[in-house]
Amino acid sequence: MMRVVGTVALAGGIFLALLSPLAERVIFQPTRGVAIEPARLGVEAESLFLDTEDGVRVHAYYVPATTHATAPRALLFLHGNAGNASHRLPNAAALARLGADVLLLDYRGYGLSEGSPSEAGVYADARAAWNHLTEVRGVPPERIVLFGRSLGGAVAVELAQDRTLAGLVLESAFTNIDDMARRMIGPLANFVGGGFPSDERITRVRAPLLFFHGDRDDIVPIELGRALYAAAPEPKRFESIDGAGHNDTVVVGGNAYFAKIGAFLDEVAP
Repeated sequence: MMRVVGTVALAGGIFLALLSPLAERVIFQPTRGVAIEPARLGVEAESLFLDTEDGVRVHAYYVPATTHATAPRALLFLHGNAGNASHRLPNAAALARLGADVLLLDYRGYGLSEGSPSEAGVYADARAAWNHLTEVRGVPPERIVLFGRSLGGAVAVELAQDRTLAGLVLESAFTNIDDMARRMIGPLANFVGGGFPSDERITRVRAPLLFFHGDRDDIVPIELGRALYAAAPEPKRFESIDGAGHNDTVVVGGNAYFAKIGAFLDEVAP
């Protein structure tokens, strides 16, 4: 009996050991290198490297605002789990046209960044980007808006908690990894071990929030976005993008989508 129990325990341990890296491979799907050069898009973007607190060199693009008011403002763009920052350059350029400098970050293991992605690692990457804006670019914290899409929403919420900032925009965001896993792998989600607990952390955000979510999102269902919104403190606003899935919110949302972001920027960092 003891041998049987020991064998089962060993098998269970091996299963969990295999499942954890598998979960990370599902969460993080980086593309190395540069898929789209800024010059090819006609986008003015400075390519730069940041040093994180744990010694990893990560890449970012700095896209200056096309029009500047007397008081500059900045937007830190934290992208989703797949691809790399270069794929988001057209989006970053459109946001820069709203009158905000945009810092578009490549997480570790993505694009031209060193290392391999992990939950703790991407949080450290975001802190390095924040420090670049405040310490190198001299942007006051109250003039910085965080923009997090999908997985980047969880990174943005972690960075925003208990921090002074102008505002937080979350697009296609979710509550936590457990809720996502239950929808993807059912009962096996109990062995994933949690992570990215945005629904807990968002209660400590002390800045205005703007949510976007496609009502046909089949990767992060809109119900998870609404649940995260429900957990968030005021002031907050939820915008459903009719007919949009997970990856086409910008296209389906169109001019109205950018107008709402522009209005939010003017409200929180005039």
